[in-house]
Amino acid sequence: MKVKSDQSCEYKRYAFACLLCSLVVNIVLSYFVIVGKKCSLSWSQSAAAEAEAVALISCSGHGRAYLDGVVVDGKQVCECNTCYHGPHCSTYIPHCPADVNSGDPTFLEPYWMKNAASSAVVVAGWHRMSYIFSDHSYTSQELEKSIHRLHSIAGNAVTEGKYVVFGTGSTQLLNAAVHALSLDNSSTPSKVVVSIPFYPAYKVQTEFFATEEYEFDGDVSSYTNNSGDSVNAIEFVTSPNNPDGKLKKAVLKGPSAKAIHDHAYNWPHYTAISSPSDEDLMIFTLSKLTGHAGVRFGWAFVKDKVVYERMSTYTDDNTFGVSRDIQLRALKLLNVVLDGDGRSLFKYAYEIMKNRWESLSRTVALSTRFTIQDIAPSFCTFFQNVRGPSPAYAWLKCEREEDEQCYQVLQAGGILGRDGTLFGASSRYVRLSLIKYQDDFDQLLQHLNKLVLQEEGATRDNI
Repeated sequence: MKVKSDQSCEYKRYAFACLLCSLVVNIVLSYFVIVGKKCSLSWSQSAAAEAEAVALISCSGHGRAYLDGVVVDGKQVCECNTCYHGPHCSTYIPHCPADVNSGDPTFLEPYWMKNAASSAVVVAGWHRMSYIFSDHSYTSQELEKSIHRLHSIAGNAVTEGKYVVFGTGSTQLLNAAVHALSLDNSSTPSKVVVSIPFYPAYKVQTEFFATEEYEFDGDVSSYTNNSGDSVNAIEFVTSPNNPDGKLKKAVLKGPSAKAIHDHAYNWPHYTAISSPSDEDLMIFTLSKLTGHAGVRFGWAFVKDKVVYERMSTYTDDNTFGVSRDIQLRALKLLNVVLDGDGRSLFKYAYEIMKNRWESLSRTVALSTRFTIQDIAPSFCTFFQNVRGPSPAYAWLKCEREEDEQCYQVLQAGGILGRDGTLFGASSRYVRLSLIKYQDDFDQLLQHLNKLVLQEEGATRDNI
């Protein structure tokens, strides 16, 4: 009887253990079913799949397909880089000129392809449908925080104690600043002046939007004798300068002189950061920082409250602020840059720009016909070392007496740059963009090498 009793107890313990295990398994499975349903993607799955399908379209490394691109037979087609064509951009166009005219910063595209997951944005159809944020402003507070942190890390600007204005690209902010700094009810308009060579948009925009409050008046050197004491002047100060990459300071001084500091290229990939800029009005742009020129986002730091309010009124009345979708995408991109304290992007971009400058310099050094600007190495507080130049543009000069029209000389040699006269300079100068696709830079070097080879005494071995 004792044996049967022991067997019965053992069976009961076994049955209880099985029941307990079954309960645990069912609880765990139920948990994963419930949580899985909560965590699984629904409406965003098809959007993500569509984006990845387009991104996977092969364009042979010489083009790209886009979600909003032309659709043929139900499928987006490749948009080819300069000098390539065909359904997959695989056919090179012989004798094609190198187009290095625009400042399109597409050299950073490979970086964002490597960071596809962290930089992607999936937006719900009902995202930010209102004109305003919950605080009744047109400005994302999180984006503003990220911008302040970015400048603290890069060490290129003092932002504490300054107001922030967002713009549809820095282009909108340039004229907003001119408007804000010009005097109301003045008997004479404020004079907008520049140092030569200067970014052409300053002249084009000021003349296009000209009112009785301000007018473009050209070269600042004509005002240096009176030092701005008696003239209401607004000076554009571009540092690093576009087109020659030189660091600039305001020329005019005095109570009637005001300055707009355009720092579009004041980032570690284009120039050595020596110290943070601490000016009353500074303008930056996303396009030259991350390469996203098409996003159209810029920002300004403004010290004076009245100037800030006038700039804000300009952008608010003009466009009701910056698109909420643009601000979301800018926030996502800046947070990728901030990951790792900016070193990933800045190092990647600097290495490309440095290598391009060195390659171009080697070719030009063999020429007696062409020269480019000289930029000395200097200490960079971001990289904590002495670094060589890495400007966004080459400011090329034709030295031969007969080559007075340098743009035409280069055009005949298969290079399409930007005529120096557009920058207020001599026709002996041409700006060459170094920030486009690698294809564009390779074509520039190829055509420039041919021009140098045509010079007396030049050999292919030297190049």
